[in-house]
Amino acid sequence: MITPKEIKQKAERKYADYLRTIIQADNFFPLEIRSNKSVGNSLSDYKKSIDLLMSASKEKNNYGYKIDFEKRKTKSLGTQDFPVKIYFETETDFLKFTNKEKETTCFKKVYLDIIDEFPELREWITKYPNKIINNCSKWKDLLKVCKYFKSNPKPNIYIRELPIKVHTKFIQNNKGIIRELLDILIGEHINHNETKFEKRFNLKFSEPLVRFRILDDKISDKQFQGISDISIPVSQFNNLSINNINYVYIVENEMNLLTFPKMPNTIAIWGKGFQVNNIKNANWLKKINNFFYWGDIDAHGFEILSQIRGYFNNIQSLLMDEITFNNFFQDDKGATSTTQVTLNLTEEEYQLYNKIKDNNWRLEQEKIPLQYLKDKLKI
Repeated sequence: MITPKEIKQKAERKYADYLRTIIQADNFFPLEIRSNKSVGNSLSDYKKSIDLLMSASKEKNNYGYKIDFEKRKTKSLGTQDFPVKIYFETETDFLKFTNKEKETTCFKKVYLDIIDEFPELREWITKYPNKIINNCSKWKDLLKVCKYFKSNPKPNIYIRELPIKVHTKFIQNNKGIIRELLDILIGEHINHNETKFEKRFNLKFSEPLVRFRILDDKISDKQFQGISDISIPVSQFNNLSINNINYVYIVENEMNLLTFPKMPNTIAIWGKGFQVNNIKNANWLKKINNFFYWGDIDAHGFEILSQIRGYFNNIQSLLMDEITFNNFFQDDKGATSTTQVTLNLTEEEYQLYNKIKDNNWRLEQEKIPLQYLKDKLKI
């Protein structure tokens, strides 16, 4: 036989549907709780189950579920009153039994405040009524944020600078719910392909830095006051303008950036492995005729090379060939790759990639002598 605990669990599963009827002004009660559980064959167990069922009923507590009985005769239990229907007659019975009175009061007030300010959120509230409950104490400030962005959909300032009367970490701590709301309220102004909150909603943010070295002292002296090792935000790097640059080398590892030899009209960029995607919008690199990527000769190194070619089809590989690998490979193992997609590699690169991937081999950049690099560059 069904127990009060099971009735409560079933009632709680109906709570979101109940909240929706508030929005839609529909009738929800009486609410029947269905049970197809056996009443058992032992008379003593049956009476204990009935007593337990009655203990949490409206008949005993003046609130909660009601029970309709029907007199029946069975072989094992004789003639007994059997429960044939369990239901909540009124909203009060349901809310007191599930301990939802307080949060329902909040919901009724908050959803009206939201709809009054932003009627376009009605469908969202109907779909996710529990999100109103879960953020009950925050809605006053959430609406302040929504109002600001509705009037200023492209702020182009840092979150901390937003002139909204909420504490400085409120938006930071509630990005999830705010994103859902703004996606609806200012959908025509957001950057849909961006998942980072600040990028999606046209805010400034702490950008990654791009580190590069000017390998030509004349250019360094003339254009950068003698500074040759430079780190700047991605957006500034994207708009960088350096005169007389004819050669660009992206290197995977930091030490190779630091030891890359001086060369005329040349810069070297630290790719930081897969973080090379930070420079994907530096369109000025597409105009460089002598553009190279030098990574570890392992599966990930070639996968990074393929990634970069997706941004810059003018890039070539450097020292990522069979001859270099055979000269310096020391039977080191690499990180296992599970990549299944077709890579953007040349036929020769693909042959080497497949061989080292199948064997999980790795030749790190640092194990290639500096003189070998200089010879390759004809320095």
